[in-house]
Amino acid sequence: MGLLPLPLSLLLAAVPGSAGPGSLVSLQSAAPMPQQAFEIVLIEGGLADLKLACEQSASFGANERLQLLRDRLMLVAPAPQTFDVVMANARALMSCKAPDSAQVVLSRYGPGPGPRRRDWLLLSWQAASAALDQERIVLALLRLAEGDLTRLDAEQLVVGLDGQGMPTTRSALDLLAEAQIASGQPDQAAITLLAGRTTGVIAARRLGLAAELLGVMDSERSASLIEAALDQAAARQAWNQAEDLLRLQLRLELASGGSGDRPRERLRRLATRVDDRFTLLDLDQDLPGVSLEKRQQLQQELRSPRAPGGHAALGESPSPEAGATGVNEQP
Repeated sequence: MGLLPLPLSLLLAAVPGSAGPGSLVSLQSAAPMPQQAFEIVLIEGGLADLKLACEQSASFGANERLQLLRDRLMLVAPAPQTFDVVMANARALMSCKAPDSAQVVLSRYGPGPGPRRRDWLLLSWQAASAALDQERIVLALLRLAEGDLTRLDAEQLVVGLDGQGMPTTRSALDLLAEAQIASGQPDQAAITLLAGRTTGVIAARRLGLAAELLGVMDSERSASLIEAALDQAAARQAWNQAEDLLRLQLRLELASGGSGDRPRERLRRLATRVDDRFTLLDLDQDLPGVSLEKRQQLQQELRSPRAPGGHAALGESPSPEAGATGVNEQP
């Protein structure tokens, strides 16, 4: 597919004011391509031409054109097709903001083990992510793991662009756990998080989330995970994260019928050490015997986080791992 009876450049040259296909579908154009040129691309264009037309139409918000291009892309390369054609067709549909249709096209080919299967699975994950299809996200990432979840730990997948237009990535392990949570599989998400081998702040975050997922269902396991997470946070002096973990420990202990005295006291000691006045005031509100007047005073102070000693004055703990890789590791 994609071969034309005449070169597309010759066909487009017949359109008044057109210099050729590149100029017509360029994303740098000041205006959408002329209607006559669009119709020629729609009818005569191959996959590459249609993909460029999709990109330009999307950039100008030309939804009617996008729909016409989507319809054409579902017909231009009917099955069976080669792997390259199927992938090009699916990518064109992604450019046309049609991830569900891209999945349909991808289902026309089932690659065996090897580089082709990896590329196919990654595009399947991209389409599922764009469609917010959590179950397909889980399926694609589990297939990418090939039965070994630890392989996903170092697999960095592009999830967007930062303010400078540079790609931002996240670990496939975290993306899988997130999709499992969203699709109602908290137990599986906890297993996924515990498969990680990265240490430090990332490990602390994962262990804390796994503990939260297990919660009161398995209080002993949850408690041990929080302790392990606290060790990882302390090793990197990530005190903000340590405080979050102690708050989680306190909440889970109270939910299971405990007094919460131990995690509350540990949190108080840590907040005193890092001069976290916000947390200290918050803890003081829960003390027995505090008068209504004192509670109101504390609440007023809590509503002023930018006052001296307020929580907004606290700096974030340094993250050596994030600084070394430049990768966004936050879930």
